[in-house]
Amino acid sequence: MDRSIALRGLGTLLLCAAATGCATIAPVPYSDMASSAYMAPDKSDASGRVPYRYSTQVDWRAYNKVTLDPLVIYRGRDHQFGDMSDRDKATLAAYMQTCFVERLRSRFASVRERGPNTLRIRLTLTGAVTNTPVLGTLSRFDVAGAVYNGVQAARDGEGTLTGSVIYGVEIFDAQTSRLLSAYVTKQYPGAYDIKATAGSLAAATAGLDKGAAALMAQLN
Repeated sequence: MDRSIALRGLGTLLLCAAATGCATIAPVPYSDMASSAYMAPDKSDASGRVPYRYSTQVDWRAYNKVTLDPLVIYRGRDHQFGDMSDRDKATLAAYMQTCFVERLRSRFASVRERGPNTLRIRLTLTGAVTNTPVLGTLSRFDVAGAVYNGVQAARDGEGTLTGSVIYGVEIFDAQTSRLLSAYVTKQYPGAYDIKATAGSLAAATAGLDKGAAALMAQLN
């Protein structure tokens, strides 16, 4: 009986989330990011993962080296961390730095000097949402959750009661300091990535993996 009541309650909660989108947050053009003045709504991004972008014509193949600035945890008043602890922010930042470094090394030589044929990349962690313990996983098996998450999976949308990560990327020509590209993005795991529902930061770290892959796709 208790389990039945709990599942009915979960179904009601999921229907609320489906109807109102109340569990999601959307990135903003962060006021304390230097490149925000250059960004504009990215109407070509149907997924909503990259709502703001600045881009120029760049031959990325002309670059074979990269230097990555120390990652910045955003402290502006328009951050989107909610009540996330400083410890969790630091954990995500460390994972993000390592994740992106490893991905970039598959294509670029990592250097410290800002010389020719070199990109300089600055990452700014601006927000994150943690998983909802237990319910995030159960929502993949509840009837109402299965329907909603099925729809979300088909359109690459967010799953129910699952976390996400938001960050900014700024790419410069290292020798001239010219801004080549900048964007803010929200990343999250697939709606049926069960592994990403286990652990408070699992969805955010899975989102960072996807984001690093997306950056590499842009630079190739």
